[in-house]
Amino acid sequence: MAEKRDYYEVLGISKNATKDEIRSAYRKLAKQYHPDINKSPDAPKKFEEVQEAYDVLSDENKRAQYDRFGMAAFSQGTSTGGAGNPFQNGGFGGFSTEGFGGMDFGDLFSQMFGGGSRRSQSTAPRKGNDRLVRVQISFMDAIRGRKIELNNVDVERACSHCHGTGAESPNAYQTCPDCHGSGRVLRQQQTLFGVMQTESVCPRCKGKGKIVTEACHTCGGAGYQKERTTLTVTIPAGISSGRQLKISGYGERGVHGGPNGDLYVEVIVKSDPNFEREGNDIHIKATVGMAECALGTEIVVKTVYGEESVTIPAGTQPGAILKLKGKGVKDSAGRAGDEYVHLSIEIPKKLNERQKELLQEFIAEGKSSRWSSFLNRKK
Repeated sequence: MAEKRDYYEVLGISKNATKDEIRSAYRKLAKQYHPDINKSPDAPKKFEEVQEAYDVLSDENKRAQYDRFGMAAFSQGTSTGGAGNPFQNGGFGGFSTEGFGGMDFGDLFSQMFGGGSRRSQSTAPRKGNDRLVRVQISFMDAIRGRKIELNNVDVERACSHCHGTGAESPNAYQTCPDCHGSGRVLRQQQTLFGVMQTESVCPRCKGKGKIVTEACHTCGGAGYQKERTTLTVTIPAGISSGRQLKISGYGERGVHGGPNGDLYVEVIVKSDPNFEREGNDIHIKATVGMAECALGTEIVVKTVYGEESVTIPAGTQPGAILKLKGKGVKDSAGRAGDEYVHLSIEIPKKLNERQKELLQEFIAEGKSSRWSSFLNRKK
């Protein structure tokens, strides 16, 4: 899958752009790439890309998340405030309306160009946006697994008294006189394309269709309560860096009675001076003397679960790699990797007289053997 372009690059603006500059760039590009105006094959894709960039950068909270985390802020299903395919079902429901004087630009385009279905009602329950936090753990904690605590996690829940309605009792509200309970109003508006009739969320009841006459004494009419808690997160043994763990219901508050979003905990694993991980395999380095490599020996090496004895075969060469089957990382699915021991040969920097004599004898013996083999071949 192609990597998404930077949102600021899509709109052609700097990272310090003001809201007016963002809105101006969006208007220009939305008109330029609208598929009913621009007939080039890549126009729908560019139109969708511009829309998604504007949906994020025009929202202060989402822009702050994007500036901090980049595309990761909206991974694993995190909402971008309506970004998606604007051509599904023939409509333009994902098109943002900010910066057009409250005009429902999606419906405007639909009426202009003969769009099909009406966009979904804004009063429908919607799940809240997801949230992302990052935690850092040690290499060995990732191997063994552990529990960590997330302190001071804020979450908004439906009010325990009014259950999210904001009213003191089931009878403490009335039908909105402006929209007559529909949650939407029609109006005519003079635009650059002429007089257009648009449908938008009722500003009086904010799309609810009802007006509270007596606010809930517990939440003050907000319909929700904030609570701060500490969450215990279980880090599974064998977790790899970058993996995300989902905690359901601890994201942003849902809309119109919808469920809360989810909280994703991204685990970042620190490096280790002794071990290098590749998938479930572990790589380490070991140094052996030249005599031991020539004669063969046995050494003790570290693994992520303890120490193991390894046999060095006689005649082992520099750069040899020995494999310890099943001594790598064991993941949550029960799969175990291997450990690979990368050997290097240690050459002594200083020799005593006896050691020098022995090495000279070794060299002489080698030369003698090669000369004898040569004479035998001549015969």
